[in-house]
Amino acid sequence: MRCCVPARRASRAVSFWTAAALLVLVLAASGVPSPLYRVYQERFGFSAGVLTTVFGIYALALLATLLVVGALSDHVGRRPVIVAGMLLQVVAMALFWAADSVGWLLAARVVQGLSVGSLTGALGATLLDHQRSDRPLGALVNSASPGFALALGAVSAGLSVEFVPAPTDWVFGTLTVLFAVAAGVALLLPESSPRIPGALASLRPRVHVPLAQRAAFLVAAPCLVAMWALGGLYLSLGPSVAAGVFGLEDHLVGSLVIVAMQGMGAVGGITMRNTAPHTAMTSGCLVFAAGVSGTIVSLATGSAALFFAAAAVSGFGFGAAFLGAVATVTAGVAPGERGGLLSSVFVVGYLAFSIPAVAAGLASGAVGLRPTAAVYGGAVIVLALAAVAGLLRHRRATERRPEPVAV
Repeated sequence: MRCCVPARRASRAVSFWTAAALLVLVLAASGVPSPLYRVYQERFGFSAGVLTTVFGIYALALLATLLVVGALSDHVGRRPVIVAGMLLQVVAMALFWAADSVGWLLAARVVQGLSVGSLTGALGATLLDHQRSDRPLGALVNSASPGFALALGAVSAGLSVEFVPAPTDWVFGTLTVLFAVAAGVALLLPESSPRIPGALASLRPRVHVPLAQRAAFLVAAPCLVAMWALGGLYLSLGPSVAAGVFGLEDHLVGSLVIVAMQGMGAVGGITMRNTAPHTAMTSGCLVFAAGVSGTIVSLATGSAALFFAAAAVSGFGFGAAFLGAVATVTAGVAPGERGGLLSSVFVVGYLAFSIPAVAAGLASGAVGLRPTAAVYGGAVIVLALAAVAGLLRHRRATERRPEPVAV
């Protein structure tokens, strides 16, 4: 019996890292369009408001999918949901590949949002299912993979714009093939979730947070909103701010703004992986607030170097705080509730990711990119500091709670 333990551990490890690789691929593809928006903007001649609408419609489609199918993998199993999501990615990449107008971009982003919405909870829950009990890496990978993947997608797209004659054809043609392969790989994943009744009832749109996790969820919510709202701004308007405010017209340099924030987000999560969740969340929020303050100063002074440095600091704080928030919210969650809970976390995240960014795009047309970004930065600083205050208050209340008396 003992000889079978290493084999089981090896199988769990292969499944865990396969799911992690699929999650990175999905999230990287969601970040690929950001550096290409300016290419499409020049090609099709649309405004910053239309640009953020193309960006925002993806997040809204994703949100709708999370609300409807976020908990479905808890009922029908992880594998069917993952395979279906990968096939939707094939369709989305093909639509991007064929795009010759804004309408095609909107359609591609809607299908991509449907796919990512179905995959986020299912793949995230798969990581929690397959993680080793003596080495729980599920929360770390769930929190670090968005930053790493979005940076990877952005820099790949930026490099393609610089060095490939037909960047959109090359990028989306390659991704179409990769996702077809990924769908085949997903078919080979072992099923990891016990199937429980209620699949049809689970399709009723809702945010499902188990009772035991609700207090932690409410504490983490302002942190999630602050982090993802800034991420949405950088992914939608980051390259435009670099060009319009700092005069950095080069497409590759514009993509490096995203890399500075999202890449350091992954570094922040990995660096704080052995830190207590409340410490990671608190320190991450404070570092994030300091970084965004630097961004506001860079907008006032016109310092491009400070803008990039502040993006990196903000990203590090994002990664650390998001890791702490995910670990705090998912602590002790039952296996049959993991998909629904993680989907609820991402519902909050993607709401913050999309609506403020679309509003910023519309406002920038009226008042300009510089003041819009400065006001936006001030708002997320307030939210990050509110999250710190809420976490400290929650911890003090928990420590004062009397221990149950044994009888």
